[in-house]
Order: sequence, then C-alpha cells, then structure tokens
Amino acid sequence: MLRWLAAALALAWAAAPAFALYPERPITLLVPFAPGGANDIVGRIVADALSEALGQPVVIENRGGAGGNIGMGLVARARPDGYTLLLAPSSFVVNPSLYKTVPYDPVKDFAPISDLTYFVVAITVTTGSDIDTVGKLVTRAKEKPGTFSYGTPGAGTLPHLVGELIKLRTGIDMVHVPYAGAGPAAQAVLGGTLPVAIISLSVAIPLIDGSRLRGLAVTGRERWPELPNVPTLQEAGIPNATSESWQGILAPAGTPPDIIERLAKAFTEIAQRPDVRDRLRKAGFGLTGGGPDALRARIAEELPRWKEVVEKAGLKRD
Repeated sequence: MLRWLAAALALAWAAAPAFALYPERPITLLVPFAPGGANDIVGRIVADALSEALGQPVVIENRGGAGGNIGMGLVARARPDGYTLLLAPSSFVVNPSLYKTVPYDPVKDFAPISDLTYFVVAITVTTGSDIDTVGKLVTRAKEKPGTFSYGTPGAGTLPHLVGELIKLRTGIDMVHVPYAGAGPAAQAVLGGTLPVAIISLSVAIPLIDGSRLRGLAVTGRERWPELPNVPTLQEAGIPNATSESWQGILAPAGTPPDIIERLAKAFTEIAQRPDVRDRLRKAGFGLTGGGPDALRARIAEELPRWKEVVEKAGLKRD
C-alpha cells in the first residue's frame, strides 16, 4: 500500500505543471548593454518590481558588445526554463538587417513575454529658424538637395534611422551628420552649425521648455505628455513613420507556456503600479505593459520596416 501511494505521489509530482513550482530560485534578467545606459536603467527598475511579484531575486546581468548582439545571442541559446530572460531593446529588430550576421533569429529563437517600455525622439530646430513645421522642413530640404543636413547622436541610433525613414517617406535628400551624443547634436543646432537635430526627449524637453529649441514633431504613436503642443509625425503629414525605441521581455524559445503565462501576468501587474510608472517616467520612458501578443505584433511590424530603411539607406555593417 505504501509503495503504491509513493508511486502515485511521484507520478502526480512529475505531472505537475512547471507553473506550480516556478520560480524556485533567482531569475537572471540579461541586459545586452553596459551598466548605466537606458536599457540598464529600465532593467533595474523592472527587476525590483518583478522580484516583489514573484518572491524570488531577479538579478541583472550586463553583457554588452556588438550593438547588443552578444547578449541577445546568449539568451537565444540559454536553457528554456524561465530562469534566463532578455531585456530586448529596439535594436533587437534592427540588428538582423544592420549586421551581416547576428547570433539569433528574432522570431524563431524567442518567446515573447511582455511589451514593456518605450521612448521617442524629437525633430528640433532653433527657435530663431524660419522652419516651424515638418512641411517647411521638407520644402527647405527639397530646395537644397544633398546639402541640407541633420544631426543625431550617432550612426545607427534611433534618431539616425528616423532621419533616414523621413527621407524615404518624403523623397528628400538630407545629409546625416553624426555626433557623439544628443547634447552635442543639439549644441550644433543652437550654434548655427546645423539646421536640424533629431534627439532624445531627455535632451530636447529642457531646451524646448527654455525656448531655445522648437519641436517640430515627436516620433511616437501619440503626443508626448510633456510636449502637448508638438505633433506626431503622422499629424505633421508623414504617414507610416512612427518610430519608438522600446524594451520588451523575451524568453528562449521552448520555455513552457505556463511559465510564459506566469511571467506575462506578473508584468501586467507591474505595469499597473503607479510607483513603477513614476520611476520610469522620471527616467524618460513610457510604460506599455502589453502582453506576449503585443510584443509579437511589434516585432512583426518593425522587422520589415527597419530592413527597408537599412537597405535603402545603405547602412549595412560587417
């Protein structure tokens, strides 16, 4: 009788879903960039909240290099048990087109968990400029093909890709001038070296509020709350040019569905926490908090978009 009961219990234990036991130990959230950057900031805010939601430590592991490819490749090859997760940046969907080879397949190698955060960039000119709309910017660029320039924080960054996307959508010919950061790009416009800078909101908002720069448009789906009078690119007359830098949470493909469901539920709860939203907003990020389907849809939408931009702009790297 005891032997039969022990066997029955063993079978029941083996048949128990992974969800019932998960998590039993600390979880690693891999950030594919060095400490201190935007993705690291988001990762640490989210890791604290996820640890509270799951009752286990969530440890940040920074594995930078090759535009994020090294860290993303490591998670693609990690054991699919829910204990190694990826904080995926928007370069996750850009790099397969930008680099000759990447160590992951963005669709086959990962299971989406949550569309998490986003931030947008602004197209700006100095307040002394006679360019006060995106339409006038397009007109001016058409008047000076090949000589009208715009500055960004660097080649391959979201602001650079936005500039190339605007060129594709409008047929204008602007010259890209990369700088070492958003601050230097903004200073070039303020100093009269460049007519336009496409820069992060963390740099743009104080300069717009201080009446030193004029915001022509922001690149998100909606107007940014701190810049209510600055239209989106869609509103400014450039369709299909929405561009957001984002972060999402992914697990290796093959992670059990019940664990994905458990994690997705935890991230949904995190997205509803006012303290998490406040911390992210102060850091310059909006919180989306969509589930697996939202992240899957974002990846499917953006892969072909950035492939088109990279190929037509000739941005391919070795």
